[in-house]
Amino acid sequence: MVICYLGVGSNLGNRRKNIKLAVKLIGALKDTKIIKASKLFASLPCGGPAGQLNYLNAALSISTNFSPLGLLKKLKKIENELGRIPSVRFGPRVIDLDILLYGDRSIRNKVLTVPHPRMFNRDFVIKPLTEVL
Repeated sequence: MVICYLGVGSNLGNRRKNIKLAVKLIGALKDTKIIKASKLFASLPCGGPAGQLNYLNAALSISTNFSPLGLLKKLKKIENELGRIPSVRFGPRVIDLDILLYGDRSIRNKVLTVPHPRMFNRDFVIKPLTEVL
């Protein structure tokens, strides 16, 4: 099992419920266990179109047997199940699930970069992450 850290965010619909459902679905993944979840943090949108609602954000520490790309695929499936529709970069979303850290690995390919490339510049990622480290 590998220890991973995930970012979770929502700024459409019932944000608290969206995050709660995402956490439940992540916890239900085969060979995956949630170790700890942060409290929710409110934040302003970072980039994207004007007029977006504020976000709620959290972080999770999990243990999993999924490979990095396997985990990413499962997270994208959860986003789809919860109604995320691809739109403009940094646009509003029902749910956003990001792999922040995957064990001690550094990954850089066309679909995944770990550590998450912008996490160190974003308080809405770092604050919840520090609660689950």
